[in-house]
Amino acid sequence: MTYELWVRDREYLPELITDRPLRILVVVLCIAHILRYIVVTWFQYSRDVEFAREHGCKLAPDLPKKWPLGLDRIVQIWQANAEGRLLDFFCDIAKDYEPRNMVSQYFVFGPRSWKLIRSQEFGAMANTTEDYSFGVRSHIFKPLLGSGIFTQEGAAWKHSRELLRKQFARAQYQNMDQFREHVDNLINRLPDKGVVDMQPLFFNLTLDTATALLFGKSVYSLRADLDQEKENKLFAESFNVAQEGLAKRFRIAPWHFLYNPADFRQACSNVHQFVQKYIQERNLDFEKHEDDGDESYGFIDQVARESRGIEDLRDQLLNVLLAGRDTTACCLSWTLYLLVRHETVLQRLRAEIKSIMGDSNDLARDQIMKMRYLACVVKESLRLYPPVPLNIREAKEMTFLPSGGGSEGHDPVLVRKGEVVVVSQYITSRKKNIYGLDAEEFRPERWEGDKLSKIGWAYFPFSGGPRHCLGEDFALMEVSYTIVRLLQTFSDIALPDGIETQPVGKERQRLTLVLSSEDGCLVKLRK
Repeated sequence: MTYELWVRDREYLPELITDRPLRILVVVLCIAHILRYIVVTWFQYSRDVEFAREHGCKLAPDLPKKWPLGLDRIVQIWQANAEGRLLDFFCDIAKDYEPRNMVSQYFVFGPRSWKLIRSQEFGAMANTTEDYSFGVRSHIFKPLLGSGIFTQEGAAWKHSRELLRKQFARAQYQNMDQFREHVDNLINRLPDKGVVDMQPLFFNLTLDTATALLFGKSVYSLRADLDQEKENKLFAESFNVAQEGLAKRFRIAPWHFLYNPADFRQACSNVHQFVQKYIQERNLDFEKHEDDGDESYGFIDQVARESRGIEDLRDQLLNVLLAGRDTTACCLSWTLYLLVRHETVLQRLRAEIKSIMGDSNDLARDQIMKMRYLACVVKESLRLYPPVPLNIREAKEMTFLPSGGGSEGHDPVLVRKGEVVVVSQYITSRKKNIYGLDAEEFRPERWEGDKLSKIGWAYFPFSGGPRHCLGEDFALMEVSYTIVRLLQTFSDIALPDGIETQPVGKERQRLTLVLSSEDGCLVKLRK
């Protein structure tokens, strides 16, 4: 049997391709395509070299690797992540370069990745959207979030940000009533005496407050006596499954499309249906007209006025919910986690609360603003455990980092189109040349006075620049209010017996889209 007959018999190729002239044409086209790729690559390389020469760019130190393509580093990362010590592993690597504040780089499958040991360069990146983008982030999060402020860029993002900025400015939480109801529900769920894991309860709390703000009606996941408990529970569970799926897609980018299992798709669908039901029940006005400043309209009503329809509104609400719910819950968990391990700090905080509140638990915003030490405690918690510990940007065009190259690390570094730049606030927050020799310790007093007033991008738990978090004030008020109420309610909040205290940063951690404790936040309570 000839080759042509075999091909036809197997229907391996269209019959036309078996003709000799066409086979020759196909081969010629393939060779031409390869030659074109080589020529384009060569010219791009030449432009890169010329660009680097013009700007004085020099190479940064390469992260040592033993196996081809840095596979040994990938194995180490997988192992560290499985053991709950991934960020500690990155910190150990950064220490090797810290004296020179170098930018390190290494090769893996995919684009080159540049690791920033200091954050000044990231500040320059965050303050502009011209050279860097989120890369494939919008595609990673699209199954759950669609198109909203968390995934958008350019004109669409600017529109969404201005829209949401106005709603946060008028949000009705200034008098603490919105927090009070849900913190009461949290306290009612706690025993008068016993050991409790507060971390999942904090996630329920922030889900309730966030949905109350965004939807105009809370899902009340902390209350067990509602007729809609089953439906609300399904939403909460589906939201968790969907978010776990996003984290897995994020970790394997740019091959995120390979992860799209049925349970992930179903979870996203459940979340969408739940939010759309809320929207439809409100009979919202989607007509665009001038903002009349009517304060009777809630968050969802105001956003609806400038949305294109139900799906557009749904996406915006889910973007804000994802951005605010878990980050606030993680801050609450880490703050209490640190307090029960530092008795001196806890007692000083109790004394401050007592001096301002007396025997009253009718906590108001102006009273929280007077609690200077509480602000230092929360700030120190965010420094050591930033809810979003890694920030990633992808170069849209050929550009450069201002420093990090050369033998002393003072020269610019070339960043080609498609290459990725990564900075970790978790690492930056532990730099001893900024925070002192005790940078790895929990010491809220470091924030007193103006010693750290000019650290700039060494501290950015709420990001900065054009994408500074719109919900910063809301989150800080919720964390502060909750901590104060818990300390007022329980005369004793302590570390349970038998739990070994680990040094800060050495505990097992769970890194998904946010940073949480692998072992939760166990505390011993007594009213």
